[in-house]
Amino acid sequence: MTSPASVLPRPVPHDGRFPAVPAAPTGSRRHGIGFWAVALTFLTAMAFSTVPTPLYPLYEARDGFSTFMVTVVFAVYAVGVVVSLMLAGHVSDWVGRKRILLAALALELVAAALFLTSAALPVLLVARFVTGLGVGMLTATATAHLHELHAAHRPGASAQRFELVSTAANIGGLGVGPLVAGFLAQYLGAPLRLPYAVFAVLLAAAVVALAGTPETVRAPARRPRYRPQRVSADHGDRAGYLAAAAAGFASFAVFGLFTSIAAGFVAHTLGHPSRALAGAVVFAVFGGAAVAQTATQRLPARAKMTTGLVTEGAGFLTLVVGMHTANLATFLVGGVVAGVGAGLLFKAAVGSVVAMAAPARRSEALAGLFLIAYLGLSVPSVSIGVATLSVTATTALTWFTGVLLVLLVTVAVLNRRSPGGR
Repeated sequence: MTSPASVLPRPVPHDGRFPAVPAAPTGSRRHGIGFWAVALTFLTAMAFSTVPTPLYPLYEARDGFSTFMVTVVFAVYAVGVVVSLMLAGHVSDWVGRKRILLAALALELVAAALFLTSAALPVLLVARFVTGLGVGMLTATATAHLHELHAAHRPGASAQRFELVSTAANIGGLGVGPLVAGFLAQYLGAPLRLPYAVFAVLLAAAVVALAGTPETVRAPARRPRYRPQRVSADHGDRAGYLAAAAAGFASFAVFGLFTSIAAGFVAHTLGHPSRALAGAVVFAVFGGAAVAQTATQRLPARAKMTTGLVTEGAGFLTLVVGMHTANLATFLVGGVVAGVGAGLLFKAAVGSVVAMAAPARRSEALAGLFLIAYLGLSVPSVSIGVATLSVTATTALTWFTGVLLVLLVTVAVLNRRSPGGR
């Protein structure tokens, strides 16, 4: 769940050990076709990762899951992403983009097969973990591949097309998954089987599409010794880095909430059990984030951070009002506004880290940011799930909003203390 257009600076830095070079002449038609093949693969894989979102209430009804257990299932996915980012998110620099993308798609297909095999809790947990492993391998690799294919197909051209398409594929894909799954589950049979079957076919098609895509990385003459991705907060501006990390945590908390337990809130607390509606709500939140990220390319970094902080806070306050009044429209407006703020906030956080980190340590700096962000994806959702064992969902979300507002104020203070935030 990143803003991929901001993850890679322009041009993509290489430290000389793993040079990314075109495997075919630049400007070739194959690179243009490959660009769109990777974009569709990226969108499909990210959409598959959020297919269960509108289906969680069905699992709850079928096996008596609690809201807490739903958040555990979601947290397992986040753990898979973090593990994969740390162990394999960087290896495409020397083994090739296609090889890692195909391995990630293979993991997603394994997860789809598990979902189709059984709806039992142990299988669901394993399937979500495997999905997370695939997503962690795919996000950075697909973003890098898109950038390199764009540069090879249109040498010297603006990176605007890459930024727009990669953002739409990543954030947009996260919203498309619940939308498609919700409508399939609502209007066709086998709601806990059909969405996974449809995406299994789409993932298989993506494998075929990738087969003809040009490789953009030439293997180095001497492969370096493998080590996990390093993580460090020491990048010359500690206050700025801590502000960015806290901003990443806060923004992913929004995405985690809406991809884990928001569907249950809509069904149980607001009294709207439609799976199609649940999928549409999540799609609207991620759609708001994607549009905001795309529409603010020229907005200064400080203005982006400030706007994101204010907008996310206002969105959550509105969302809580919708919960207390059991008003779906107010809840939806709050969710979309919070999604817009989260999108801006994370884009600003990534841009801040890219600007402060030395080129040779930029990947390390981003790895630390993503690690904290994915903790934000899981920890708040699980905390709300634990709270619902003792209090109502509305009360738990109200407490969470208070904590989130304190965190947003902390980000603002840290950002003011940073030389880059003044």
